[in-house]
Amino acid sequence: MKSSLRLATVTVLHDDHVTPGDILSASWVLLTSIMKPQHDIRHGSTGAFIRYSFDRQSLPASSSNDVHFRTRAFAWIASVCRVPVLPLEPRGLCEMLPLLVSLAALGALAPTVVHASAFHHVHRLHKLNRRQAAPLNWTFIGCFTEGQNGRTLSSASYVNDTSMTDESCISFCAGQSYFFAGTEFGQECYCGDFFANGGTNTSLSDCNEPCVGNSSEICGAGSRLSVYWNGLPPPPPPATVPSVGQWESLGCYNDSTAARTLTFGANTDGAVDIESCTDACFNAGYPIAGAEFADQCFCGLDFSNGGAPAALTDCNMPCAGNGSEFCGGPNRLNVYNFTGTLPHGPVTNPPPPGQSPVFPVTSGLPSTWAYAGCWVDSAFGRIFDTELPDNQNVTVEGCIASCSDQNFTIAGLEFSVQCFCGNELVNGGVLASSDSVCDMACGGNATEACGGPSLLSVYSLSPNITALPVPIIQNTSLPGEWAYQGCLRDLDPNRVFPNQIINTDNNTVEACLNQCALFGYPAAGVEFGDECYCGDFSDVAANSPGFDVDANCNIPCSGDAIHYCGGVQRLQYYAWNGTMNVWHTPENTGYYEFLIGGVVVPLLATLGINNKVAFLEKHGTSEFSNSTGAYELDLTLVDNFTLAWRTMHVQTDVFCSGAVVLPDKAGRQLNIGGWSDDSTQGVRLYWPDGSPGVNGTNDWQENFNELKLQQQRWYPGAVVLSNGSVLVVGGEVGSNGWPSPSLEILPAPEGGPTWIFLDYLNRTDPNNLYPFLDILPSGKLFIGYYNEARLLDQGTFETLNVLPNMPGSVTSFEAGRTYPMEGTAMLLPMHAPYTDPATILVCGGSNFGTALDNCVSIQPEAENATWAIERMPSKRVMPCIAALPDGTFLIVNGAQQGVAGFGLATDPNLSALLYDPTLPLGQRISILNTTIVARLYHSEATLLYDGRVLITGSDPETYEPDGTPIFPEEMRVEVYIPPYINQGFIQPNFTINETDWDYNGKYQINVTLFQGNTSTMRVSLIAATSSTHGNAMGARTLFPEFTCEGTVCTITAPPNAFISPPGWHQLWVLDGPTPSYSHWVRIGGDPAEIGNWPDFPDFTVPGV
Repeated sequence: MKSSLRLATVTVLHDDHVTPGDILSASWVLLTSIMKPQHDIRHGSTGAFIRYSFDRQSLPASSSNDVHFRTRAFAWIASVCRVPVLPLEPRGLCEMLPLLVSLAALGALAPTVVHASAFHHVHRLHKLNRRQAAPLNWTFIGCFTEGQNGRTLSSASYVNDTSMTDESCISFCAGQSYFFAGTEFGQECYCGDFFANGGTNTSLSDCNEPCVGNSSEICGAGSRLSVYWNGLPPPPPPATVPSVGQWESLGCYNDSTAARTLTFGANTDGAVDIESCTDACFNAGYPIAGAEFADQCFCGLDFSNGGAPAALTDCNMPCAGNGSEFCGGPNRLNVYNFTGTLPHGPVTNPPPPGQSPVFPVTSGLPSTWAYAGCWVDSAFGRIFDTELPDNQNVTVEGCIASCSDQNFTIAGLEFSVQCFCGNELVNGGVLASSDSVCDMACGGNATEACGGPSLLSVYSLSPNITALPVPIIQNTSLPGEWAYQGCLRDLDPNRVFPNQIINTDNNTVEACLNQCALFGYPAAGVEFGDECYCGDFSDVAANSPGFDVDANCNIPCSGDAIHYCGGVQRLQYYAWNGTMNVWHTPENTGYYEFLIGGVVVPLLATLGINNKVAFLEKHGTSEFSNSTGAYELDLTLVDNFTLAWRTMHVQTDVFCSGAVVLPDKAGRQLNIGGWSDDSTQGVRLYWPDGSPGVNGTNDWQENFNELKLQQQRWYPGAVVLSNGSVLVVGGEVGSNGWPSPSLEILPAPEGGPTWIFLDYLNRTDPNNLYPFLDILPSGKLFIGYYNEARLLDQGTFETLNVLPNMPGSVTSFEAGRTYPMEGTAMLLPMHAPYTDPATILVCGGSNFGTALDNCVSIQPEAENATWAIERMPSKRVMPCIAALPDGTFLIVNGAQQGVAGFGLATDPNLSALLYDPTLPLGQRISILNTTIVARLYHSEATLLYDGRVLITGSDPETYEPDGTPIFPEEMRVEVYIPPYINQGFIQPNFTINETDWDYNGKYQINVTLFQGNTSTMRVSLIAATSSTHGNAMGARTLFPEFTCEGTVCTITAPPNAFISPPGWHQLWVLDGPTPSYSHWVRIGGDPAEIGNWPDFPDFTVPGV
């Protein structure tokens, strides 16, 4: 059946800018996808929708994605560019057509579809902006993989580890007239005229490393290039020259620096290309010529030392003097044979006409520099670590000056034009048999000796030169329980281990192994001299084709010249012989259970002292036009949907606000901040009323004209201070607005503006939102933000102590823990008499899109406090944590990739974990049950009065290209049944009369136990919390002192407001592992008399 393709239509759906890059990307999606009659693509960088529609008539299903269809589609684009008949002429596409076709021919654009999600709320996140402004009319064309056997852009390059940007790389490449520029790993720049060594287009999300010189730009990633194009048709890729005059190509031959295939090194006239190399060999009287490593030329009478043909693809390096020709490769020669008659036989290093013999320079050198002899190079590898660019005009003095300027103490010259620097000689360097064999004249001074082929004229600042031995594989004196396993084959791009660290100047086996062990990875390896990899034993079985001989792990470590650190695609593999992580898998895991259908997607959940759960959601920006923004769930009525839900109301949009439970006698819930306009300064109060099974009548109270914050705040944190007032910290000025790097107190002190600017929040915006806040036993205030933490004075809020930064991922210290990197934090339980240092636990987070797989903890008031790292069984960003009455913590929800925000995470983490702080570090996590409900952005976990945990929400707004949600707006409400309930024991109960407690007071309860007795009983207190975005504001667990006589037990209240700031707590009795239902008690009263606030007639206050 004949196929036909009608003209497509391109339409801009609303008035936004569409860049040539947008059209190029969208066109490729159009041409390589099985499209519906209409396809919309939204480009996140511009906000523009581009709609493509076309008609495939009678197109066979098997050809929907084949070359035939794509070829005909490219022809259609070409016709569009010649005859502009579309509603919108795609000029960018026309300008890019030559590149698009050439990239397709090279395989650089793989037939994969990369779609931008159509989301209407993406929080400002500097380091995830993948489209950069390209100078000099250059255009961003995508993310590309590095080549399998060499660089994708293999011409000029440089590294700048302090100020690399996409613009500086483009300028560097443009200045040398290259067509393509690519940035990699944040600090590397590569140039070229074509894509080599199998480099190919890949997903934009693979390029996620911020540029070191501008964190708002993306500079590729490990083995990934952010590629730009100058807009001109690129030249054809280099090729093997079949012949030059009477010189005929013999193909590609192997070679070795230790035993040359062609034994005479020739000095060409100008930069090396096939013409200059064959000409040099002709003049020297040799019938065989070979070009190697782009810039080396060798001659011979025949093939020596086992030289033999190799695969032509191994000779893949463009000539230094002509980028359209191949000049061999690493240890590979493009070989040519002269088919005519040479004018004379071989002449060893004939001097040019009128040139005198050459000599080392022994006088007139700077400082104490002196000649140190002729040394053999490359017998086991280069004997210098640093090579400067070839210089056709190099001199001994110039090379020494260049090395000295870079603080090197040894200089070496080779092959007339090469200058090397170092502080020691490596790879088993030895003196040559005679100084006279270093007999090639310097390019800039014909009387000076500048080494020879694989020979170096060496000069030193000091009379003593350290010459290190040939490196070996380090298999002894390893740290910890590491043991060497062998030289493992590693394939690019499917690396054996997923976590790569590049240590350009300081990679060592010991440092690599210590880093992997620190973050809980029991398998590790080093490669390419400067690369460290961390992973698991399972990665080896899944990703490696097996072991190779040790001899192929032969590249010295960048930070340890006497040991090898792997080889080219060869991983020096080490394994931990002990137990590194203990993740328990108990038989009793508990389980998820459906509770009730919801009416909204709650963004904030609070268990009130009426034992009902108050939910707040987006008001005014909700997906549901009839949403009031506030609802309350009666847990005793979940069998009757209509009765279980009570509709409440808010006046402004509480989207991404903060909240706490107040210490007043009503246990009012305070909500602050919000989405935009007046709501960002909103102050809202709800007095929980009613009782289980009986509806309340109170509603949220708010009046912006009477009561508001001093500063606008979106994503603020809040905590009740020891004096009973409320501290509000951080946020931004509305949706994706400027930072609000300050704190303020509620009720607001008299005397005008009293907010305080915080420079550290200003510096770390936007990665510090919803900061973690806790009152410590000393009275100091802990604040955690982005990946930093410090202790503040509760009175002045001055910094008392800056703590070490929170560790990030194994590959990056820049990973964050607060929104939008969003981990979760909790103060670990404190036990009477409360003398042990308090511990802060932080779990999960993200490294700008790569979720973290660890928890970190610190005792911030301990001397020389440091963070401990515990690996989790899986990665998790946007987790939620709930304190349980037995002192453990339930960790649920979140994703295994991405960051917080709409459309920014699509891989849900469905498993629940239990964290038990009574167990040793590294053994505290148990793997519990899994759910079928994805809980991503805007999900919460809330401890209920019966010991279950309420699981709610998920508002991911992630979509398929056709607009179908990948994950829905999740209104189903679940509960998690922890193991302590699932074991089937009857829950204990108790009665209590006094529920308003003073510090250090003694209060009686009467208990009924069913498994044990009061000698095995425990009592716990869990502070009332409001939870949003995984941040349980006000969370705190205490195990107070108690004594019992029979079934009557007397509990001693916490001693002061530092151990337990004023507020409401759930009181629990534990019969062995089984908790009772909780009773609410208030501890510490209302010292700030917040029960009388606010003093306005339209607010109902409970009094003091």
